[in-house]
Amino acid sequence: MDHPPYPAGLMLADRRVVVVGGGHVAQRRVPQLIAVGADVVVVSPEVTPAVEGLATGGEITWHQRGFEDADLEGAWYVIAATDDFEVNESVSEGAERRRIFCVRADDGTRASAWTPAVGRHAGVTVAVLGQREPRRSAAVRDEILEGLREGTIVARHQRDRSPGVVLVGGGPGDPDLISVAGRKALMEADVVVADRLAPRELLGELPADVELVDVAKLPRGRSAQQEEINRILVDRYRAGKRVVRFKGGDNFVFGRGFEEVEACRNAGVPVTVVPGLTSPVAVPALAGIPVTHRGVAHDFTVISGHLPPGHADSLTDWGAVSRLRGTLVLMMAVENAPAIADVLLAGGRRPDTPVAVICDGSMPGERTVFSTLASLSEDLDRESVKPPAIIVVGEVVAVAQNVPG
Repeated sequence: MDHPPYPAGLMLADRRVVVVGGGHVAQRRVPQLIAVGADVVVVSPEVTPAVEGLATGGEITWHQRGFEDADLEGAWYVIAATDDFEVNESVSEGAERRRIFCVRADDGTRASAWTPAVGRHAGVTVAVLGQREPRRSAAVRDEILEGLREGTIVARHQRDRSPGVVLVGGGPGDPDLISVAGRKALMEADVVVADRLAPRELLGELPADVELVDVAKLPRGRSAQQEEINRILVDRYRAGKRVVRFKGGDNFVFGRGFEEVEACRNAGVPVTVVPGLTSPVAVPALAGIPVTHRGVAHDFTVISGHLPPGHADSLTDWGAVSRLRGTLVLMMAVENAPAIADVLLAGGRRPDTPVAVICDGSMPGERTVFSTLASLSEDLDRESVKPPAIIVVGEVVAVAQNVPG
């Protein structure tokens, strides 16, 4: 009868591991061995460029020749990974004589060990053996890792419940575009302080005992609102809670995230940051518009348009901006877009400069309005464009429009 494998965790740090063969199997296996601290020796007349780079960098030893039985002396673990059955057979026979466990890349039935599908998260190693069904093993491993990373597998009493504040950038809005670390932080929270542009579907996945504070509905003006948000973060921490400040995009790109970091630090509150996909790059990408392109734009500038040109509080040098040749990405600029277009035209930008206005980026209602600087005001009015929207100005828009499909 076929017996199942006996799983064991090998401690290979500073122990000799021999890999015979330098092709794509070795390219996949060797980095994993390096990661656990093994003394890796590769024996092969030829290797892939990636494996050669590991040898050149001193991370492994490469014997540039065919396999010799003596290569197995002192080894703790062996991988036979050539495309030659006879060579692999010689390796496994030599390992068997020395009582060294050997993996066969060509025929697992003739091996003394199998390589599991391995993944790691937060100090936990997941290794899955699917009876020589590698795709099934990998799929099961990935499901387990996803659950660990998102905090859906580990029971709540085992999660990180230490008091503190975590600033999480949720990305442009689509819940699938939040980072793994961001989703996990949400699942570990006692309190979630959320903006209206944070991926709203994820709030429905929060455990029932998590307090949700909707700061989008706080009264008074913006300045008072930020002070109230800061107060909530500090107060909930002092109540022994783990608090997630949940925003759309990235906290540090026009998100006032560092103001919250400062408020926490000044109050002695431990605070960490989980970055998010920033909307001025991610939203155009989702719409098929690159912010840079070889031979077209060597730079891109992200500008907040919440204040019009000439406003006393504006920190933007619009004269300098109008002389730039690269891509301009305007955030929070729908209301002031006509005034911005005027100042760019006055500063020397061509009237036919292409413009794309991407509304509700990454969301089900996403749409893109194409225009030019000269006709932007008229097109915004005709298409009834409302915030939120990202405005892209520059020749990259024309590049995207000229691609079939």
